[in-house]
Amino acid sequence: MGGIELDQLTKIYADGTRAVDKLDLDIADGEFVVFVGPSGCGKTSALRMIAGLEEITGGEVRVAGKVVNGLPPKARDMAMIFQNYALYPHMNVFENMAFGLKMRGVDKAEIRRRVDGAAKVLGLAEVLAKRPRHLSGGQRQRVAMGRAIVREPVAFLMDEPLSNLDAKLRVQMRAEIARIQRDLGVTTIYVTHDQSEAMTLGDRVCVLRGGLLQQVDRPQVLYERPANLFVAGFIGSPAMNFVEATIGAAEVTFGPHALPLGARPELAPYAGKRVALGIRPEDFGIGGDGAGIDVVVDIREDMGSEVFLHFAVDAAPVTTEEVRAVVGDEALEAADEQTHHHGSPFIAKIERGAEAREGDRVRLAVDTRRLHFFDLESGAGIY
Repeated sequence: MGGIELDQLTKIYADGTRAVDKLDLDIADGEFVVFVGPSGCGKTSALRMIAGLEEITGGEVRVAGKVVNGLPPKARDMAMIFQNYALYPHMNVFENMAFGLKMRGVDKAEIRRRVDGAAKVLGLAEVLAKRPRHLSGGQRQRVAMGRAIVREPVAFLMDEPLSNLDAKLRVQMRAEIARIQRDLGVTTIYVTHDQSEAMTLGDRVCVLRGGLLQQVDRPQVLYERPANLFVAGFIGSPAMNFVEATIGAAEVTFGPHALPLGARPELAPYAGKRVALGIRPEDFGIGGDGAGIDVVVDIREDMGSEVFLHFAVDAAPVTTEEVRAVVGDEALEAADEQTHHHGSPFIAKIERGAEAREGDRVRLAVDTRRLHFFDLESGAGIY
């Protein structure tokens, strides 16, 4: 029984920084939840308060219905896995994994059972006699995970555990963590700044910004119905394209372009008004006789399996606080330079083999069913 409830969880540091602001969240027993957001959003502070490593300013942390605010870390029965493996270099793999159990006075036979079982799950059975310096980065991370698994805790708390690995190994270890968590069925909270990691791992994903929870839902829901401009810009790679647009009776216009709206009754209150229009790069295609826009290709990036086309749209960019929080002021300034201070930079992700070279004028089809609209003042999604 490892359900975790966060009730108005708050952290204010001595300098007045409000790192976490009244965070409410119910995590079911056995659920895999990911905290994601940019640096300084409060995700690690929240995790450390749950673990008991950080003093709670306000609110409660409940585990299996019991308030644990006053309990020290050891009494909370949670295993934490950090980006720094912190293995003992003079101990072999078996000894590293067994150390915590030995300190708790667990019987030797039980230690052997747990370590052998975890080693089998993690693919470490053949290296139990080796010391950390003889292991690869991925194996060291598995040992750190094994040390947590043998404790048979009520929950795993993972703080960017893959950030020290190279890109290829990160993908492999992501799959391993997902498999292990599924097999063990242990409640897991995972912190990362990498939205791709969050989307592939979490049963649910919590997007944080400035200590505030922006949206929590299944990855697909975050992608298809982002609650606001921040979530829309943060989730997805490449990021969603934004431009200021005007809602008409049957179409949305931005600069020289117009796209049909179809049946979008939620937009009726915005008729004649300006909104933020969002189009994901993958919702473009080459050619076709349907809805689309004519653009001049500025840069073509051939990624092998797909092609990224960079171009400018002659319409005002969206530069609200939410977008700045995702993109950053420097990137917005660079984008302004890229479009020669006139328009909005866009990216289209199209199929490989598409004949669209730099300098070409091309017709890009747009899947208008997947257009996203946001209130320019509040940043909220319009649904």
